[in-house]
Amino acid sequence: QVQLVESGGGLVQPGGSLRLSCAASRRIFGLSAMKWFRQAPGKERELVASITNGGKTMYIASVKGRFTISRDNDKNTLYLQMNNLKPEDTAVYYCNAYAAQYATNYWGSGTLVTVSS
Repeated sequence: QVQLVESGGGLVQPGGSLRLSCAASRRIFGLSAMKWFRQAPGKERELVASITNGGKTMYIASVKGRFTISRDNDKNTLYLQMNNLKPEDTAVYYCNAYAAQYATNYWGSGTLVTVSS
């Protein structure tokens, strides 16, 4: 079994920054990509950013230029650097690992980010 644990969430003021981490309990065979999702109160979960096994990154338009996704393969850890945070970024952020070769998704339990004055 693979466990994913997010950390780094908290309460920040608009314009502030946070760095989220996602630690996997072990290396995942067949890993194709790792992703960050978020779910705001009363809304559906949405994809925020992804990074493929080859290092290609993708961001949704609302966070492009403000968020940076990265990884440390030796530590089995995924990161999301969030700058210039806005109130609309408030959500529970979830880490996802996708092993396309085995059609398998792994999920963390989430970490809460609140952006408010």
